[in-house]
Amino acid sequence: MLEVEVNAKIKNPDKFEKKLTKINAKFLKREIQEDVYFNHSCRDFVKTDEALRIRKIGNETFLTYKGKRLDAEAKTREEIEIKCGEEISEILTRLGFKAVANVKKSRTEYLFENLHICVDDVEQLGNFVEIEGKKLTDNDKIFEILKFFGIEKSESIIKSYPELLTEKNLR
Repeated sequence: MLEVEVNAKIKNPDKFEKKLTKINAKFLKREIQEDVYFNHSCRDFVKTDEALRIRKIGNETFLTYKGKRLDAEAKTREEIEIKCGEEISEILTRLGFKAVANVKKSRTEYLFENLHICVDDVEQLGNFVEIEGKKLTDNDKIFEILKFFGIEKSESIIKSYPELLTEKNLR
């Protein structure tokens, strides 16, 4: 499956969410997501621009592979996700994968015009909006929505949360 997503930093998530309800965005859910990103000595995902992640949401666990980015403006990439058990972490470790980043966030998700709009509070990074579509043609619509919220294309962030955390910790 293809994912097209754009992130941007936001200052006031409550104000952002109020504006979402004014445009009749449908509230979907609020949840805590705990992500662990992995790397392998035989295949450096940073160099290949890929990602392998385990995400925990409550009692559910998902393994996600993200292919390399296909676009310079948005994080457009192939995404494959499967539901699995917690044991997947042990399997990856025994296969030589190493946990390299942990991301914990509170996410509030809305649906608007077939796009998922998430308001994230990411530990150590702050508040972000993430808008995600499933088609290449969603790119323009995503940037139109950001502009409606006063966020210019130049303010969008194509780095992932693990990349932003790594940069922050290197400072």
